[in-house]
Amino acid sequence: MTRQPPPGERRPANEGRKAAARNRAALVAAAREIYADQGLNAPLSAIARRAGVGQAVLYRHFPDRAAVATAVLGENVRQIEQAAAARGADIAGVLGVLTWHQTQSAAFISILHADGLAGRSGDLSYASELSGRVEHALRTLLPDNHPLTGAEGDLMIAVAMVSGAVTGPTREQREHRALAGWRLLGVEVGPVRPFD
Repeated sequence: MTRQPPPGERRPANEGRKAAARNRAALVAAAREIYADQGLNAPLSAIARRAGVGQAVLYRHFPDRAAVATAVLGENVRQIEQAAAARGADIAGVLGVLTWHQTQSAAFISILHADGLAGRSGDLSYASELSGRVEHALRTLLPDNHPLTGAEGDLMIAVAMVSGAVTGPTREQREHRALAGWRLLGVEVGPVRPFD
C-alpha cells in the first residue's frame, strides 16, 4: 500500500525523464571508465555499480552488452569522424585524435581489432561497424602518396599494429609507444588530443 503524505506535507516530485536521462549518462560515463581499464568484456554489474544504479536500470537503458559498448565507443568514433569532417582537417590531425583514443581505452583498441573479436566474443558486429567508420573517416583524408595508402585493408592493419604497441601503466607511456609505432611506419601524427 502506498503511504500518503500527512496533510500539509508535499509528496516528492517524480523526476521521471530527468532521472532516466541522468541514469543513462551515469551508465555511459561508468562504462567508459570500466571499459578503459578492463576492455569490452568487463562485467555489466561493475558498470551498474560504478554508476550507482541497479542492473535493472542498466538493462532498461541498454538491452545487452553490445548496446552499452556501442553507446560508449560510438562517442569515440564520432570524435574521429568530426575531426575528419572539420574545416581544414588533415590526416595527421585526425591520426592525433585516433591516437588519443588508442591511449585512453582498451575497449577502443578492441574495436580496431574487430575481426579478431567476432570469433571469441559472439556477435560483435557493432565493433566491425565502428571499425569501418574509423577506416572511412581516415580514408577520406588520405592523399595518394601517403604511407597508409595501399591495398584494401592495409590502413586498418597499420592502425591495429600501432594499437598493439599501446601498452604501459600510464597514458604518457602509451602515447610514447603509439607515436613510436607511427614513426616506424613513416607516418606523421598531429597533436595527440581529443577532438573539441
